Amino acid sequence: MEEYNIRNIRNFSIIAHIDHGKSTLADRLLEITHTVAQRDMQEQLLDAMDLERERGITIKAHPVTMNYHDKDGQVYQINFIDTPGHVDFSYEVSRSLSACEGALLVVDASQGVQAQTLANVHLALDRNLEIIPILNKIDLPAADPPEVLRQIEEVIGLETGNAVSVSAKTGIGIPEILDRIVHNMPHPKEPEDDLLRALVFDSHYDTYRGVMVYIRVFSGEIKKGSVIKMIATDKTFEVQEVGIFTPHEKVKTSLRPGEVGYLIANIKNTGDVKIGDTVTELKKPAPKPLPGFKNITPVVFAGIYPVDSSDFEALRDALTKLQLNDSALHIEQESSMALGFGFRCGFLGLLHLEIVFERLQREFDLDIISTAPSVIYKCLMKDGKIMDIDSPAHYPDPSHIEIIEEPWVTCHIMVPSDFLGSVMNLCNEKRSNLEKTETLSSTRLHLTYKMPLNEIITDFNDKLKSITKGYGSFDYEFDKYKESDIIKLEIRVNDEPVDAFSCLVHRSKAESKGRALCAKLKDVIPRQLFKIPIQAAIGGKIVARETISALAKNVTAKCYGGDISRKRKLWEKQKKGKKKMKEIGKVSIPQNAFMEVLKTEE
Repeated sequence: MEEYNIRNIRNFSIIAHIDHGKSTLADRLLEITHTVAQRDMQEQLLDAMDLERERGITIKAHPVTMNYHDKDGQVYQINFIDTPGHVDFSYEVSRSLSACEGALLVVDASQGVQAQTLANVHLALDRNLEIIPILNKIDLPAADPPEVLRQIEEVIGLETGNAVSVSAKTGIGIPEILDRIVHNMPHPKEPEDDLLRALVFDSHYDTYRGVMVYIRVFSGEIKKGSVIKMIATDKTFEVQEVGIFTPHEKVKTSLRPGEVGYLIANIKNTGDVKIGDTVTELKKPAPKPLPGFKNITPVVFAGIYPVDSSDFEALRDALTKLQLNDSALHIEQESSMALGFGFRCGFLGLLHLEIVFERLQREFDLDIISTAPSVIYKCLMKDGKIMDIDSPAHYPDPSHIEIIEEPWVTCHIMVPSDFLGSVMNLCNEKRSNLEKTETLSSTRLHLTYKMPLNEIITDFNDKLKSITKGYGSFDYEFDKYKESDIIKLEIRVNDEPVDAFSCLVHRSKAESKGRALCAKLKDVIPRQLFKIPIQAAIGGKIVARETISALAKNVTAKCYGGDISRKRKLWEKQKKGKKKMKEIGKVSIPQNAFMEVLKTEE
């Protein structure tokens, strides 16, 4: 049992853009502190999901406790709190950073500062963390350390005097990082009193033991048998086990101030644990919670439907299981005339949507489709009520609406200067306003735009990557709701509205969107024995139309010679038949037509 001394504890996390080598660096730290035996080592040890490994991103955070013996024989307990790197999870990142006193800023020496690094560094600076810049991949031929150091100083405004140059792959400079963590980062503050205060920075669901809560203790002591209370949810539990991660769970008798670990308290429902909540004792509670807690609200909504309606139960079970490990996923049941029963799901952003969609397909082997993603619009009605609308089905009667507001975001885009023109064209198509342009280096620019969120969520990232040949990176944060001219675009097939294709769009985009949808439907709906009009309508006004021509029999084939009136008579008879058929005929849109159209929208 190592002796406890708060001065020998260091808590840190790593901030990095996707693929700048964060997980590899974590592997090396685990190796050099002998936390993981050589035989158990594998690449990206902390990224447990296949998806994380394939895409090179961290989705779930994993804490690890390492013991480090320095040259003077002192033993330090170093807690590494891993954070997801992507903008969608920025609240989780902010909670993980609140549990630390320092952070390593990892920047790829060949790529320089990227957009997401910038956003997360500001989160760390706001919390007054001690930041140590680390230049990774210095063994690459394209590495340019002096230029990247200059960028860190100018763009982020950090002193780079204590920067460390490393190569996480080959292990160069790793001992120096540990040395910096121990000597440059502050130890946790001494607690003012002995009331229990612990920050919940993550949780995951264990099938056998219920919810496992990841905590960082700020004051007091938590041990088996403590009766605890969650301040935000006001729930009480009895602790059954506490421990630390070495990456695997290791039971301890208690967790004391400054330490990072987990607690298990027979919590059945994940809704009882909120990230950012404060754990305190029931008998002697802390008077107020730790700062910074907020309820996570979904930003992007999409419908998820099973392709085969008999998979509905399986889809429901799968979504409930995902929700156990992902408290930010919001689910409610809905049904659509065209697609049958399904779920309306709320996500933190596009990447979150993609990951949930992919996990449903892979881990649960489900065949599903998703409708086009939409954001939440705020409608101020004439009677003073405010409605939140996340799908076209809930859109109220336009004559009752006073104003509609849509969410705007501040968007940071980093691009090589050669692509400036094409990136600006792309942003102008998206109804954006350029706020400022900064030069990062002779070849790279940082553009700050304000733009509506619904313009970003469909295809902005893909287009940005393709026009900048993969070198552009972007990141966004919510700005505010602004008044906007949002209308419901309705698609009618044979004068019947089809709810699955309806969408909420800005008036300036309605016509082009309507045309694209009508043209696509013309290709995928099979021809009938009568003409089918396909129309895009705003209220009562038709803005686009395509017609599917009828399958027709040549009724005059048997006429040869003779008077034209015989032919006319037959044509008239045919016309009457078609007219009668159109009155009683219904157009059934095949399932694959829905698939095709929803795919093109993506």
